[in-house]
Amino acid sequence: MANSSGLRSPPPSRSNAASPRQKFDADLLKAYMKKLLSTTLQNSSWPDQKDRERVRGWIKEIGERVKERMVEIQPRGFKYIVLTQINENLGQGGRADMVCHWEDTDVVAQEMYANDTLICICIALAIS
Repeated sequence: MANSSGLRSPPPSRSNAASPRQKFDADLLKAYMKKLLSTTLQNSSWPDQKDRERVRGWIKEIGERVKERMVEIQPRGFKYIVLTQINENLGQGGRADMVCHWEDTDVVAQEMYANDTLICICIALAIS
């Protein structure tokens, strides 16, 4: 299928057979992520300029803990990517999009946490 830029999508798979690979349990990870974001950030607020290093610490902690949980859920057969973003909540809107071409066993899990002063979005990808 060509688009205006001339790029083409690869042809669909010729086989309708189920993949023999194990699929990553995204629902289990999403439940963990929801609880982690809430417990990590529930008493947090966007810090003053002099204390912004705390935000970097939250991002690192959340990313590492999500990755560790992914390895616990499925230790082999996947590569893991965790993206964590924390922004000051100023009542602004936002948009994002992600386009992927991957195997049936690959998954993405996303959770968001917001309070009066900050917004956190965590996206985790398990790619076989």
